[in-house]
Amino acid sequence: MPPRLLRAVGWSSAALLGVLGVAVFLLVLTPAKDAALPMRNKYGLVFDAGSTHTSLYTYRWPADKENGTGIVSQVDVCTVAGPGISSYADDPAGAGASLRPCLEQALKIVPAEQQRETPTYLGATAGMRLLREQNDTKAEQVFAEVAKVIGEYPVDFRGARILTGTEEGSFGWITVNYLLETLVKFSFAEKWEHPEDSEVLGALDLGGASTQITFQPGVPVEDRNTSVFFRLYGTNYSLYSHSYLCYGQTQALKMLLAALHQDSVTAQISHPCYPRGYQENVTVAELYDSPCVRAPSTASPAQVLTVTGTGDPAMCSTAVQKLFNFSCGAQRPCGFNGVYQPPVRGQFFAFSGFYRAFLLLNLTGGQSLASVNATIRQFCTRTWDKVQQLFPTTGRTHLRDACAVNSYILTLLLQGYKFNRKTWLNIHFIRQVADVDVGWTLGYMLNLTNMIPSEPPPGVIVLQRKSWIAVTVLLAIMLILTFCLLTVMCLHRNSSGYERL
Repeated sequence: MPPRLLRAVGWSSAALLGVLGVAVFLLVLTPAKDAALPMRNKYGLVFDAGSTHTSLYTYRWPADKENGTGIVSQVDVCTVAGPGISSYADDPAGAGASLRPCLEQALKIVPAEQQRETPTYLGATAGMRLLREQNDTKAEQVFAEVAKVIGEYPVDFRGARILTGTEEGSFGWITVNYLLETLVKFSFAEKWEHPEDSEVLGALDLGGASTQITFQPGVPVEDRNTSVFFRLYGTNYSLYSHSYLCYGQTQALKMLLAALHQDSVTAQISHPCYPRGYQENVTVAELYDSPCVRAPSTASPAQVLTVTGTGDPAMCSTAVQKLFNFSCGAQRPCGFNGVYQPPVRGQFFAFSGFYRAFLLLNLTGGQSLASVNATIRQFCTRTWDKVQQLFPTTGRTHLRDACAVNSYILTLLLQGYKFNRKTWLNIHFIRQVADVDVGWTLGYMLNLTNMIPSEPPPGVIVLQRKSWIAVTVLLAIMLILTFCLLTVMCLHRNSSGYERL
């Protein structure tokens, strides 16, 4: 082969090799725009340790995040058998053991290879707040046993703690607005965006030992103790939030019965919120077993009290109102008991105890305030026999308390939180949105995803399967061309030697 031709072949091969190398380099560094390999999901477990029961929620979200917050969905919920963990003050080991069945159920959902990296939390609410006030040592023993049991399972357990009332209310607010897509929404452009001009909703939560109200007010919050700030999906939110300890459903009814007892001069208690014909016995010790009620100094713990229902809705409403102090005193708006609260504003979701109580009387369909009042009044006048006949599948305690609970909710919302006949229609009583339970746990999980690293880590480049195949083929071609180039160069050197000879 003539030397000039050999040199041309050598230079052409080198040029081609260089072009291919640049192409491969660009292919590796250019992000793939077509369908990528399926992104691995992450999982998280959150125990809701409430005052009356405990539930375990299993959440899942893509390993990638949107503006610093994961897109989280609920995949399972398991109700723990038995009462809330605060009820195990004298049997701490029982609190831990009660969690095992739900943990085992959750681990059937989370892939085995991901279990040890699955963050797991236990959040306790007002029941444990009250136990901590009563006996801090017993509260710590319950937490120790709970942590011991969860720690035996192959999960990334990050601790059990008591949520503050403000946290409980705020995380409930996040849940409501996340599910309604007022925080982030998947657009027609197939990307997650913050909805323009969307009004966030307020959240009303009623538990067994506390109640929370959280909303975005139309004025600056004057009391920093009730002011909450969040940054989610790249947007800032300034909220009003307050939790009233002892004003959850169970503790409020306990306060009501205690007040009726203290108004009575005998061991016979007439209860206007219980149906006529209902009767039960309760000891003084059982009645005054909570920090929310203080026993009279003259009361004997062993004394048996007879409680008889009288079914009087007017007297029931009067007795319930005595549990509150509605006067504000200072020259600023308030809710009740002197707690600052700006005027309620916008739409609200009422869930947990609010929903369950109204569901029994079929009042969750957006009825007017007049209709709600009439329905509750009619129910409260029925006899115990009639109530049992109308609701044969409802538990005895639930039926006994229905009049009292619904009367309490009306008083709390209207005179406590200051809703009126017009703004009443802005309250929506719900349990789920898009098959997801409304409560604080999803908001808690959403907030925690800010601390979970995105995948892939910075500096790591993910290639599609097609890209990998292309790179492999090009590398093979490069190797072949390199071999050909070396062969040509060897022939060129040998030819030059012959010419010199």
